[in-house]
Parts: sequence; C-alpha cells; structure tokens
Amino acid sequence: MIDPNAAAWEQRYQDGQDPWDLGCPAPPLSHLLASPQAPKAGKMAVLGCGSGQDAMLFSTAGFEVTGFDFAPSAIARARTAAQERELDIRFLQRNIFDLEAEFLHGFHYVLEHTCFCTLEADLRPQYVQTVKRLLRPQGQLIALFFTHRRGGGPPFGIQPQEILELFQPHFDVLLFQAAKDSIASRKGEEHLAIFQVKLHE
Repeated sequence: MIDPNAAAWEQRYQDGQDPWDLGCPAPPLSHLLASPQAPKAGKMAVLGCGSGQDAMLFSTAGFEVTGFDFAPSAIARARTAAQERELDIRFLQRNIFDLEAEFLHGFHYVLEHTCFCTLEADLRPQYVQTVKRLLRPQGQLIALFFTHRRGGGPPFGIQPQEILELFQPHFDVLLFQAAKDSIASRKGEEHLAIFQVKLHE
C-alpha cells in the first residue's frame, strides 16, 4: 500500500516543518515509565516514530524497540540519534498499514504518539486492526492520544469517548485518563492510555 501523503510528510521533514517533534520524549510517557504503572520491558513497535524521541526513551528503559515511519528523513534522523546515544534500535521505513505480513503478533507493546492523529476518521478502524494484529495475545497499546476539539488537520481532533468506542470492542482498558503533565501547548488536549488486547472477543 502506497500512502498518497507519504511524499508530503517527507517534504515537511525536509523543510523543517515538524512541530510535532518536541526534541525530547513526551513528558507523560517519561512519567509513566517512572510510575508504579510502568510496563515491564518487552518487544515494542513505535508507529510513526518520527525522529525517534519516544523510541529512544523506551529503549533506554530496556525495551527492544522497532520504530516505523514512511518518511525517509525521519528514519535517517532517528537512526543518527540512536547511534549517537549508542542505543540498539531498529528504525524501518514502512507504511504502518503494510506491517502485518512481516510482523504479525510480533510485539508485546505498540507505542502510539502523534501517529493516530494524522489519520482521517475513515482510516481509524484500520489503525485499530493494525495495532491488534501487531500485538501478541494480551499485548498492550501504550498511547498518548491528541484529544483536541479544533477543526481541520492533521492533527485531526478526536474526543475521548470516540477513542473508547473504537478500541473497546477489541481491547480492555487498563488506563485511560487526561494527561496531567503535557507540554504547555498541549495541556488539556492529551489522554494517556494503556489498552490490552482482549483474551476473548
């Protein structure tokens, strides 16, 4: 599957128009790893990994991380950053909707941050199925969702109840709450989630 927007995202990286890149891991994810609710280390896929900030955070915490992005410049930037930090992370240029054949049930965790919000509403159910198929039985999605109310996009807005309606048929909700430690420009517009693949649907 070739995404018609891949070239546009690559151009954004080349032009330096990447405001989603914080230059550091997302604070709510950092604080999750330091909390009693921190997940145990395992194999993790990072979808739409960008320059790899969140991937490197989890790698440092002992996770075996593979990052996916379809923008070559993002992958190149992530690989360079990981090498500079001497972290063993695979960064692969892929469309996330093409991963199933190669990575079916290959991960304990999928990490979501600023990938889901790039998708228009008609692609969201496909995203849910992709995550489910990448995860092992009772694997977990760790997500920081962008839950703003503004029109247009990307990033496209979505409300917390809409997220639950999409994921709950296939996932048990272990954690779902408004993020308390977002960066200033995203305060009140992020939800932290841990969703676990249902044992039986």
